Amino acid sequence: MPRRDEGVDRPTADDPRPPAKGLRHDFDARARAARSDFEAQIRQRRASFDARNEALTARTGRNLPAAIAIALAFAVVMLGSLLIWLPAFMVVAAFLIGFGVWELASAMRFAGRDVPRIPSVATAIAMVPAAFLGGQVEALFTILGGIVLITVWRLIEVAVSRDRPSAANVFRDLTNGLFVQAYVTLLGACVVLLSAQDGGPLWVVGFILVVVAVDTGAYATGLNLGKHPMAPRISPKKTWEGFAGSVAASILVGILVSWLMLGLPWWAGIVLGVLISGSATLGDLTESMIKRDLGIKDISSFLPGHGGLLDRIDSILPSAAVAYVLYLIVNH
Repeated sequence: MPRRDEGVDRPTADDPRPPAKGLRHDFDARARAARSDFEAQIRQRRASFDARNEALTARTGRNLPAAIAIALAFAVVMLGSLLIWLPAFMVVAAFLIGFGVWELASAMRFAGRDVPRIPSVATAIAMVPAAFLGGQVEALFTILGGIVLITVWRLIEVAVSRDRPSAANVFRDLTNGLFVQAYVTLLGACVVLLSAQDGGPLWVVGFILVVVAVDTGAYATGLNLGKHPMAPRISPKKTWEGFAGSVAASILVGILVSWLMLGLPWWAGIVLGVLISGSATLGDLTESMIKRDLGIKDISSFLPGHGGLLDRIDSILPSAAVAYVLYLIVNH
């Protein structure tokens, strides 16, 4: 009669194979070692990435990954509203312009300049449907009416205040309120007016692409080749090499936009690129002067890696006026 354990492969003292328990222990040890090595590599790469990102941020003043992510989200929203359902662009424009006014008015109040925020934002928002549905005259009268409202609002605040400011401070507050509307709302109206024209949405997309090319060209060239400051007292990081790169990039993109999107001759792209590179750089320097005058680094901290929303549309605002004038010249 055969034994029960007959035919069972049992390890012996001379058998080189380790017992099953030893095999499992060896496998677990190797797995733990591999996991520890993998985690160490991840930590090392993360530390290296953070170090490079910190160095890049210190050199450029911008958190690049966050900036790229926000820029892509901004592009998706803009393109969707302009090319899929145009009336939605009124909502996008009202948010961008209204929030930009709120940021600038808040920054001025932080610096001791009492610009009324509620009527300022209300004027910016009211301008959008007036410009989109009405036109230039309606937009202009809406802004002028808003300036009157802002002025009266501030004068009432002074009248009911126990600690009345000096006449010079009141005048400064009123002129700053006027500046907010002229800088953000009036220039923002050019974007809205352009979007409402026949073929206008493509013009808006086109000129924004050129503005992006200006920013990208200046960033890449200035980062790698920049040596000669352009306006050290206003914006220390801007260089003439960066400006040259922005002009070259804007001309290239301007030619492509004019030829492929706007149906214009290629040389029109040179005009578009040169003018937009000038207006975008001027807008950036203007906002830098405002921040320096107010004693702040960013208009706000609303957008990670970007600062405030107004910090991101400062180049777009004056460029919108240039694009709108060019559109009127070409189509009239």
